Amino acid sequence: MVLTLQEIASTSSGELKGDPDTRISGAASLAEAAPDEISFFYNPRYAPQLRKTRAAAVFVPQDFVEEIVPATIRVANPGKAFEQIVRRFAPPSVKFAPGIHPTAVIDPTAKLGNAVSIQPYVVIEAGAEIGANCVIGSGSYVGHDVVIGEACTIYPRVTIRERCRIGRRVILHSGAVIGADGFGFELTGEGQTKIPQIGIVQIDDDVEIGANTTIDRARFGRTWVQEGAKIDNLVQVAHNVVIGKHTIIAAQTGIAGSVRIGNRVMVGGQVGIIGHIQIDDGTMIGAQTGVSKDLHGGVWWATPSVPLKEAKMHLAWVRRLGEFFDRVKRLEKKVGS
Repeated sequence: MVLTLQEIASTSSGELKGDPDTRISGAASLAEAAPDEISFFYNPRYAPQLRKTRAAAVFVPQDFVEEIVPATIRVANPGKAFEQIVRRFAPPSVKFAPGIHPTAVIDPTAKLGNAVSIQPYVVIEAGAEIGANCVIGSGSYVGHDVVIGEACTIYPRVTIRERCRIGRRVILHSGAVIGADGFGFELTGEGQTKIPQIGIVQIDDDVEIGANTTIDRARFGRTWVQEGAKIDNLVQVAHNVVIGKHTIIAAQTGIAGSVRIGNRVMVGGQVGIIGHIQIDDGTMIGAQTGVSKDLHGGVWWATPSVPLKEAKMHLAWVRRLGEFFDRVKRLEKKVGS
């Protein structure tokens, strides 16, 4: 596909400065764009890349005034405008036709909705129910009495163990394990004795779970991921955790058992959260924070977690320790002399 700059500007409701007949055949980042591609700029930290880019044109904010070689298209949201154009240039998305691959192993008691697509080597156990328009990717496992709602996308090699409940329009990426046993043991005279994990995992509508993320079944009751939550790759969610609506959790976060996380919480990468605490609605937790107590809103960072302003102050103090030590030594030397 080839679009002119005028066509792109019209599509994005932008103000074009440049040759409207310039032909654009792709979209890329500022650093990688070729002379026949378009890019975008919105963050001042990327100004050096903007000045060096080979792109034919760049989406820029409406208040952009710098003179640059590429043509510019002023828009309210450069990132969103760029995303719209990327979709125009992108190849068609992969779609799986409804049907059951002959290598799939499906128990006769399983119930499949209309227009489901069951890919090669899928296993679906007794009593499972899969809603209409679902795609179950190659090599995935759907356990006994699992219920999956309509229009879900289960990518290859996902495991959903017995009795778990999956809502509608849920996306589970490859390697995700839903319903593994919670990590529960009791030390006895004979060593570590396993505590039965007899609950389930419930995942509500419009949740997305990243690759190789694990969500453990509850010891009793449910581990619950509520509507619209988004969980990144390589996240561990322990037994009986509750994750609120539209909460975001970034990669490599570990959440211990029975934590309750509110709605619209933002959790950065590599955060560690100890068990049996509560994080209130709207709380923001910075990357690599260690959370060891209840958090009641606000922005938190560092280990143990403290309010962001306080964490920055502590960091500044630490970075100035060398300077302070030098000053003390000079004072001691002066006093001693």
